[in-house]
Amino acid sequence: MKTKIVLSVLTIAGILILSGCGCKSANPHKYNLTLEIWGILDSREALDEALKEYQSINPNVAIVKYKKIPVDTYKKELTDALAAGQGPDIFMIHNDWLPGFANKIVPAPEAQSVINEQKFRENFVDVAAADFIDQGKVYAAPLSVNTLGLYYNKDLFNQAGITAPPKTWDEFITDVKKLTVVDAFNEITQAGAAIGTAYNINRSTDILNLLMFQNNTEMIDERGVIKFDSAVAVDGKSVLPGKDALDFYTQFAKSGSLSYTWNPRLHYSLDAFSEGTVGMMFNYSWHIKTIADKSPKLNFAVAPVPQPENGPNVNYANYWAYAVSKNKTEESGNSQVVPVGGDTRVEEAWKLLTYLTTKPDGTFTIVSSGIKIGKQADVNFDPAKSYLEKSGEPAARRDIIEIQKIDPSIGVFAADNLIAKSWKQSDPAAIESIFAEMIDQVNKGQFTVPEAIKAAARRVQILSQ
Repeated sequence: MKTKIVLSVLTIAGILILSGCGCKSANPHKYNLTLEIWGILDSREALDEALKEYQSINPNVAIVKYKKIPVDTYKKELTDALAAGQGPDIFMIHNDWLPGFANKIVPAPEAQSVINEQKFRENFVDVAAADFIDQGKVYAAPLSVNTLGLYYNKDLFNQAGITAPPKTWDEFITDVKKLTVVDAFNEITQAGAAIGTAYNINRSTDILNLLMFQNNTEMIDERGVIKFDSAVAVDGKSVLPGKDALDFYTQFAKSGSLSYTWNPRLHYSLDAFSEGTVGMMFNYSWHIKTIADKSPKLNFAVAPVPQPENGPNVNYANYWAYAVSKNKTEESGNSQVVPVGGDTRVEEAWKLLTYLTTKPDGTFTIVSSGIKIGKQADVNFDPAKSYLEKSGEPAARRDIIEIQKIDPSIGVFAADNLIAKSWKQSDPAAIESIFAEMIDQVNKGQFTVPEAIKAAARRVQILSQ
């Protein structure tokens, strides 16, 4: 009888402990955290599967909100919200925003479940590391990267007897001449390519940046000194690679040039290409849909951008990544769990970004006070792949690029992410405006090419001080 009583007492005590009535809390988590993400590229649906899976893995994160903001108003809304202390926990920054946003974001903390420099470099393409790693700290993590591609009209190519898109700039010039049609009044009725001007070409300054990189132009040095107007020694001779790139770009809008094919009076490049009046244009993968929507019957394709005959293969990057805001705390609405402070919120936000962006390796688990909670991440579910399949974007991760390279739509862009470059800009919007004015000044004959690039370099240097 005594034995039965003892067993009954032990059984009841065990039930009480397991049910939360004992000395240990049955709470499966320490706090109920709401994380808010702001983005511009996608609706919630593109990330929904990954976010729901994450919430099932990490019970500390009760809710993940996602807000999509139009790109035209995004930066202002974000800056105003952060200044008022009402910003999101996680938000997108452009790949050239880090210098201007360094005081608004916090790098990944030194936690086992959070990305570090080594893991970042193993996962992502080199340009992402150059853009978002500073002094060994990771400041943002991308899901996708975008580079320029050469859009070309297959029907116009066929009519001109061109069997394949140009692989080099020499071939590009040859094809431009074949494709350009000028009437009796010297008006361009069919342009070989949308290149040469500033304001009626979408992403004109990015094309110029591409040419500068391909010509081995140093844009800015480690001390912050602007160098794109500087001379360098090549084979014992002094050359100006930035000036040569600007000269090359603007020749296509110079009426006396043998390569003349474009001018400011022509339709905006996206419209002209959609209308079938231009043979080639340069742009990013997101405009595949733009062109298809504008002109569903247009017979076009995308090829890699031309490269120099003997120079390095380079493309220019234009993309977004996710960062974690610096100064925000959230008090938990659940009285049974502890309030969420800044350090905890930052670590939880970076855990989510690590999960979303990096390759699953079977090691991602949620740990609290040395005790595992939630469940281990499913190694067979890849959040980044899930997102990219829904969004159709080229990958930032090397292993996914290997898969995407053969994709007929975005393979060109994915492969060139491996050779993409960018440069650190103190005020990207202002620098873009300065580059556009530099092109326009040459087009109008207000400045010579050397004068224009020197003036632009001085203005960019002032911004960088």
